[in-house]
Amino acid sequence: MVKAVLFDFWGTLVENGTYSPLKQSYRILRVRVPFSQFVEQFERVVMTSQFEDQAQAFEEACKSFNVNPLPIIIDRLIGVWNKNRLLAKVYPDTVDTLKALKEKGVKIAIVSNAPQHSVEQVLERFQLTELFDGIFVSHAEGKLKTDGLFDVALEKLGLSAGEVISVGDSIETDIRGAEMAGIAGYLIDRRNSREFERKIVSLKEILDLVEG
Repeated sequence: MVKAVLFDFWGTLVENGTYSPLKQSYRILRVRVPFSQFVEQFERVVMTSQFEDQAQAFEEACKSFNVNPLPIIIDRLIGVWNKNRLLAKVYPDTVDTLKALKEKGVKIAIVSNAPQHSVEQVLERFQLTELFDGIFVSHAEGKLKTDGLFDVALEKLGLSAGEVISVGDSIETDIRGAEMAGIAGYLIDRRNSREFERKIVSLKEILDLVEG
């Protein structure tokens, strides 16, 4: 029996306020590494440590890629990530699905590689915070999904991997991180454009999964 669903945040419950901030950051920094490698390194630097402000976080990211942290670069990065947070929108299937799961007695939680303030502010803006039984963000826990963030969520929720499913939009981080913790990961692919064995095209399909 499924006792809890762990959701990714950006691209799963909430639509980015701007075109992929990670891809924009990749282009701004002009680093010569594969994008997947960039994502892991960028998130590990920016989203697992505490900084005085965004500028300091992005300066450290620049240094990790041997990029000169010029003010124009830092300003562009801040602009991208602030726009993403400020213009974010909840997907049409999010709220109804979350409420239906709660009515069924299923715990719901967020597991996200993200700056803590960005998740909290968006949840508060859409009055969603109280729906969740747990919010586990890499920035607060100091771990990415592929470094054990899912294990942290399981421990704090008091559940085993077999009692939980996970839903996210990234095979590389969401699905791989969940599977490393022994959790069945489902890909949310609203455009139905990717091949994956455990795939859903709407969050509403989760309701059938928890009953199965």
